[in-house]
Amino acid sequence: MDHLTIILVRPQGPINIGAVCRVMMNFGCTRLRLVSPCSAYKSLEAKKMALSAFHILERAQIFDTLEQALVDIHSAYGTTRRFGKYRKGFLTPATAGAQIQAQRQEHHSALVMGPEDTGLETKDLDLCRYFITIPTHDSYPSMNLSHSLAVLLYEASLKSGAGKNFHDPEVKDPAPGAELESMFAHMRKTLLDIDYLDPQNPDHLLHTYRRIFSNAGLSSRDVRIIRGLLSRIDWTESQRRLKQAAIHEEKD
Repeated sequence: MDHLTIILVRPQGPINIGAVCRVMMNFGCTRLRLVSPCSAYKSLEAKKMALSAFHILERAQIFDTLEQALVDIHSAYGTTRRFGKYRKGFLTPATAGAQIQAQRQEHHSALVMGPEDTGLETKDLDLCRYFITIPTHDSYPSMNLSHSLAVLLYEASLKSGAGKNFHDPEVKDPAPGAELESMFAHMRKTLLDIDYLDPQNPDHLLHTYRRIFSNAGLSSRDVRIIRGLLSRIDWTESQRRLKQAAIHEEKD
């Protein structure tokens, strides 16, 4: 995240500033610039909220105007929840994150965030190349400063090298249809043998099991484990029947 700077324009609360530093450190972002911050921006309250990320605030660059803070920035992304004549063409956080990472080799980017109560003014957004908005609910659209930044940095992180270290699990060896059908046939016989299924309509409940296992995306190994369980049930049931038969023979 060395190519990305976070710029807070006229931040009003030291607690929020400290929380921003903490979020920045969560995602490996260390460049912070403050434009006309509140006088207590490095107070004990900010330090307590920032915790181990307080060094980000200590190294933050301070500017009088946003124009000065953007002097060496190639692509500024202004954040806002207000719409209007001069506020059009918004990027989603996901699109902005992908764009920021795609530009990293040749551009220095910045996420620009406004005061907690009013957000960025139109004159501030005029200095930004792109606009970003987070699609929140209309009943309470405004988000906390650090929460908003967490959403934006999360999306940028997904598109970075860090995001490539994680992935949603996939079935490595998906079971072919023949294996699945053989398993379901085995299941049908076993569950009938132990009187779990209604012999008059056994497929009624089996349809549910089909949905469960189909949604699970079973691998060939998964199928073998399930069939091993079914085989154990088969063996246990056969032993139970042998014992019952022996008991009946003794009585006879």
